[in-house]
Amino acid sequence: MRKAKVYMDTIVDIQTVTQKSTIETEEKINRAFQAFQKIEQACSRFSHTSECMQACQNIGKPVEISPLLFQPLFFALEMARLTDGLFDPTVGKLMEENGFNRHYLTGEVMKSSCTESVTFRDIVLNPETRTLLLKKPLVIDLGAVAKGFAIDLAAQELKDLDGFVINAGGDLFAGGLNEDGKPWQIGIQHPYQNNRFIDTVEISNEAICTSGSYERKNHEKVDVHHLVNPKTRRSPQEWISCSIIAPFAMMADALSTISFLLGSEKSKSFIEEFNIKGIMVTPELQIIQTGGI
Repeated sequence: MRKAKVYMDTIVDIQTVTQKSTIETEEKINRAFQAFQKIEQACSRFSHTSECMQACQNIGKPVEISPLLFQPLFFALEMARLTDGLFDPTVGKLMEENGFNRHYLTGEVMKSSCTESVTFRDIVLNPETRTLLLKKPLVIDLGAVAKGFAIDLAAQELKDLDGFVINAGGDLFAGGLNEDGKPWQIGIQHPYQNNRFIDTVEISNEAICTSGSYERKNHEKVDVHHLVNPKTRRSPQEWISCSIIAPFAMMADALSTISFLLGSEKSKSFIEEFNIKGIMVTPELQIIQTGGI
């Protein structure tokens, strides 16, 4: 069975392999889709009514937040500490200024207030009370973890099927085996040709996520895309795409962004240090694989 819906400004495609009944399989797929809907309502920075943007209205006092917002934000802050701020979920205002500020369904344009200089250190999470405290006005951007988190929650709904693939615009988790009883063969999008793959990998019970500069660009500034180094406030150009294979999608989602931001010299050692696998592509289409692929 295969079904697709739109969430998070991307087509979410779910494919299953199972001997279970059609009704039972459809129920599982619907619950998987609901995971994307819930995470979008919790984590989106493109809607004033999302839990994330509502929480950002409270400065200097702790606000209790749901696990659907707390978990990806906690992971994002761990990645920020690990990279000393190269990965930083407080880049929301910078993303707005770069033109990534319009809701894909309503067309609403976000213009948030924010202090000029903010970092992840201005966010305080308390795991015991599950509260969020912002030291300064800022905009939280969970774009590099929220979709992966939604994929992981959706995968939990499908885990007892023989096989499944949850594909959210190229970021995906492949569970079990395909209809031929083999690992899933996954194509990696060619950066310059939408109808072609530049490479393929075989995975089972793993996630693969790709960060690419070709995906979302500022149409007025040719050197600005949606991946931004918060320290330089510029978009790196050393890679055109970085794909990471990891045990779960939120990890692959975040690490593909970090690998892209690290650039050509540091990203390979970073991937090997994490004991994961990566496929990086240069603007000249040179493919570099690392981590034992």
